[in-house]
Amino acid sequence: MTTPAYPPKPEPGDRVAILSPGSGLPGLLPLPHGLGLRRLREDFGLVPVEYPTTRTMGATPQERAADIHAAFADPTIKAVMASIGGEDQITVLPHLDRELIRAHPKPFFGFSDNTNVLLFLRNLGIVGYHGACVMTELGRPDAVHPMTADSLRAGLFTSGPYELRPAERYRDSDRDWADPATFDAEPDSQPADGWIWHRPDRRVEGRAPGAGTWRSSRGC
Repeated sequence: MTTPAYPPKPEPGDRVAILSPGSGLPGLLPLPHGLGLRRLREDFGLVPVEYPTTRTMGATPQERAADIHAAFADPTIKAVMASIGGEDQITVLPHLDRELIRAHPKPFFGFSDNTNVLLFLRNLGIVGYHGACVMTELGRPDAVHPMTADSLRAGLFTSGPYELRPAERYRDSDRDWADPATFDAEPDSQPADGWIWHRPDRRVEGRAPGAGTWRSSRGC
């Protein structure tokens, strides 16, 4: 397998593209999106730049692909981050220009349905980062979770190994994103049981899709 390319990382003050490759939900639910953009500016020192379909529900796959192309081709954009997921994202992939994106590699951040774009980049030999969408992580009620902030800073600004730690708590649902009161309090959560390893007697190694780095762990 070809050794993956790590695109140059942004620095505080750099411009970061905000895209909606899957769904234009920021247009319907502006509160978490606006909060996430503000935190990207104030907490991480980056300049978010929204593209035409970021807040557009029902944008065509071709229009969303055009935003991706514009973000990767713009030399002033130093990283690309998804606003949120959206299962329709898979329809965008056939319209992506592989050579254009390969010629302008940049760090891409997103999770859930953004795995489609992450795997597309992986197949081009470009490292992407599974995590940190604007609405879900940066727009989290009350505050960005400390574990999220720590791992996102590592992904955005540093290189080398990063140790993922098990979360102490988790949640399965969110309160109403259309209600301003939602963002005034910590989200409801439950205690987590830590990681559970399948076949802990075995040792497996491989490249983690979307992370672009070699992993070695017990079990699988």
